[in-house]
Amino acid sequence: MSDNTNAGDRPAGLDRRDLLKGTAFAAATAALLGLEQTASAATAKPHILYILADDLGFADIGYRGSDIATPHIDRLAAGGLKLEQFYTQPLCTPTRAALMTGRYPMRYGLQMGVIPSGASYGLDPSELTLPSALKTAGYHTSLVGKWHLGHADKKFWPRQRGFDSFYGALIGEIDHFEHTSHGVVDWFRGNERIIESGYDTDLFGEEAVRQIGAHDPKTPLFMYLAFTAPHTPLLAPKAWLDRYAHIKDENRRAYSAMVSAMDHQIGRVLKALDDRGLTKDTLIIFHSDNGGTRDRMFVGEAEVGGDLPASNGKLRAGKGTVYEGGTRVDAIVSWQGRIAPGTRTGPFHVVDMMPTLTRLAGASLEGGKPLDGVDIWPAISGSRNPRTGLVLNIEPTTGSVREGDWKLVWYPALPSKVELFNLADDPGEANDLAAANPAKVSELQAVVVKLSQDMVQPHFLINALEATLSPPPNFPDGLGSPSADH
Repeated sequence: MSDNTNAGDRPAGLDRRDLLKGTAFAAATAALLGLEQTASAATAKPHILYILADDLGFADIGYRGSDIATPHIDRLAAGGLKLEQFYTQPLCTPTRAALMTGRYPMRYGLQMGVIPSGASYGLDPSELTLPSALKTAGYHTSLVGKWHLGHADKKFWPRQRGFDSFYGALIGEIDHFEHTSHGVVDWFRGNERIIESGYDTDLFGEEAVRQIGAHDPKTPLFMYLAFTAPHTPLLAPKAWLDRYAHIKDENRRAYSAMVSAMDHQIGRVLKALDDRGLTKDTLIIFHSDNGGTRDRMFVGEAEVGGDLPASNGKLRAGKGTVYEGGTRVDAIVSWQGRIAPGTRTGPFHVVDMMPTLTRLAGASLEGGKPLDGVDIWPAISGSRNPRTGLVLNIEPTTGSVREGDWKLVWYPALPSKVELFNLADDPGEANDLAAANPAKVSELQAVVVKLSQDMVQPHFLINALEATLSPPPNFPDGLGSPSADH
């Protein structure tokens, strides 16, 4: 069971719809329970290392019993707090947007699909970002790795969205050795494209280690280390592939090598903190951007033959879906001497990181828009979890919300389908309880409908329509494109 606030504890005047939005409930609960235990609990602003994996399967970490070796992530988990019901969005771009803004992507049109390599849109420049907020508290902000929140215009790029430094890729999927997307180099330092050889996972680790080694510890550091592993294409150095030579399936062998290569670089970064004496002053967060890929529709732009290698264990489905396998991910928070090792049940959501981290840092959110995220430091530090409900996604073809242990999955487009699950009894979502609980279904559907009224239409859908409708007529060979004068 999750450590949720009981219904009887809800302040008067708040209905279940307010609970799902999070912000109003967080403020009311804090006032009611006196949960002002955030930045005051720390004597100084922590350095923040935020590590994001890319398409990592829920069951593909050593401490979950996987045959993939991840000793450094396992060590982080053993000494930290495992958030057992931590949710993201179903895909790369929406999760990264939710992290950067503390707001559900339906608020600004990034809730559907990802930003394709040929797209012209990005994260709305009017949205206040996490690094921009942290800069108000004196943080040096660094992105090492994958951005995927806009590349067609420099106004979308990391240096223009609050990061003091950027090293990595702008687009969502690159060749891990060539650093290209469709033959075009996607590798940058700051706003300048650079040509550099090497396996991207190794280069990200090396850059993070270099920056930590050169950083003045008197200045608080926010480092967002966003790996491209184990996202397709499934490529790894031979030395790592050889470690998994016993795995017959080529895709699983390459995928396993990618995960272990990432884990190795995480170990190097953790050692760099130790070497500088910064570990006790650093809050470390690790999770994946979504679940592992189990449907070929969501593999990405590269072709992948054979079986898909990621495993989400007993969780249903995977990346691209609102089922648990797509949105529930492994998550660890660690702060030596400040966070006691153990586990917390949920629910928690990636949008919660913006209010939690900015509050710990003493950063200003002035000029920002209303947050959907909740400050979850009370739950992390051992008190009650201020969140009871959350939004899995709201877009034209899908609506999914969770309240307490109840989860609604609704596909309203024809042929419509609605499912209801009790996650306390059925985390694998095997038993649809919709028919037996029509009142609960109607209640949660009403929440989805109300939330959809505030939804911005997805840029992905609009971009797809423009791309389809704008090209010239596709005449048969030989007819050409006659001018208007003939």
